[in-house]
Amino acid sequence: MYLSKSKYCAGQQCPKILWMDQNMPEQKTEQDDSRMKAGLMVGDLAMGYFGAFTEVPFDHEDMGGMIDETKRLLEAGTAVITEASFSYDGNFCSVDILRKTAGDYEIVEVKSSSGEDGDESDKIKQEYFDDIAYQYYVVSHSGLNISKISLMQLNREYIRHGVLDLQKLFVLTDCTEIVLNMQKDIPENIANIKAVATQKGEPAPPIGSRCKGCAYKGWCFRDLPKNNVFDIGWGMRGSKKDEAYNSGYVSFEGVLNSSAKLSEHQLLQVKTVVNNLPPHIEPYSIHQFLNGLSYPLYHLDFETIQPTVPPWNGIKPYQQIPFQYSLHIQGKPCAEPVHREFLAKEGEDPRRAVAERLCADIPKNVCVLAFNAGFEKGRLKELAGAFPDLSAHLLNIRDNVKDLADPFSKGYYYCREMGGSYSIKVVLPALCGGDPELDYHALDLIHNGSEAMNAFLDLHKRPPEEIAKVRAALLAYCRLDTLAMVKVLEKLYEAVK
Repeated sequence: MYLSKSKYCAGQQCPKILWMDQNMPEQKTEQDDSRMKAGLMVGDLAMGYFGAFTEVPFDHEDMGGMIDETKRLLEAGTAVITEASFSYDGNFCSVDILRKTAGDYEIVEVKSSSGEDGDESDKIKQEYFDDIAYQYYVVSHSGLNISKISLMQLNREYIRHGVLDLQKLFVLTDCTEIVLNMQKDIPENIANIKAVATQKGEPAPPIGSRCKGCAYKGWCFRDLPKNNVFDIGWGMRGSKKDEAYNSGYVSFEGVLNSSAKLSEHQLLQVKTVVNNLPPHIEPYSIHQFLNGLSYPLYHLDFETIQPTVPPWNGIKPYQQIPFQYSLHIQGKPCAEPVHREFLAKEGEDPRRAVAERLCADIPKNVCVLAFNAGFEKGRLKELAGAFPDLSAHLLNIRDNVKDLADPFSKGYYYCREMGGSYSIKVVLPALCGGDPELDYHALDLIHNGSEAMNAFLDLHKRPPEEIAKVRAALLAYCRLDTLAMVKVLEKLYEAVK
């Protein structure tokens, strides 16, 4: 079978992925393609890191032509070739950047993930090493002398000022020694991957926590009982789940009767299901939390974008940038709230507009409530750092933020519907299920934070009628986030009546 570097890396993760791609592709769940888009954008930028370059045009239907064009450029002594393509023994790869050095060549693999200057190799993902080790194997066996193999990543400490500085935007890590040490295993890896991928019957590799995020997880996990060891939340490590599963403790009942050491909260989750327990409520602790609130109370939620490459000055790669917020304000416990909201103009740096409106909408020294408040507090601190004239007000808001997630993350209130999670998207239906006003699925266009982020990032590129529809959907989604907090808080008051 023909093997590309992406297929090789997939096969290293699990060779069954390639078998499923060929035999049961209909079982593949839809995946978010935002990471792929980010990779393409970063790859295009990185091409210019070493100056002038010549790109080998990609042609999926004529890879032989790509290989021939690469040979022509090499014979011409081209200094920097991007997407240089090679084939050896049925294995193919395109190199992101192939750079001519003193008589030899350097392979540079570009990733859209972030690193930092001097990043140590033990912090680099194994899949990255698999990727460049495979490339070295194919390219070196094609007759080219490679003296250096590097990984190029975004520098997470780079702050944009004016035109993008590619020399500071990217950082390089020398991976030569590690990649060379991996070469002895490549032929056997390729043989194993191809053997599994081309066998007649469905492979049955062991499942485990490594399957998280795989597009075929639903198929491979289909025979597991409901409430199995992989469903245990509260921060249980994947290695502990794998250990229990491999020891034969799969169901919650099995885990409960095993020697597996569970935390207090993990045990609460398992026992609630196994013993069919009613909601676990600690009135005193919840009462203490409620006593820590003061009124008027401002329920706050941000929506953010996280651009891979900083589009505006003063921003780092992957920095969370608030572009919208919603406020529900209550004058006293369980009172009908007043709603305020703000959505910045698309296509512009939204931070200043958001910061100014926040200071207008939230007075100093009032109690602010957020769910998983560390996120909102982080954004407030960043806004304060960006705008010194608003800093005192923004930091005052930050210092008065309370976390509505505390009663749930600390186990003061737990029911089986939460499934070991204390996300607002889980807590809300667990406490207020059946209320159509609180149904995220009934919203138009935008149903979660990722969709909100992706919609606003490219919103300025859409026609006016689409922009109006998306803006209305963004406002409706963010409004529901803070309305959800209002309803959840009411449930806490009911719990301690």
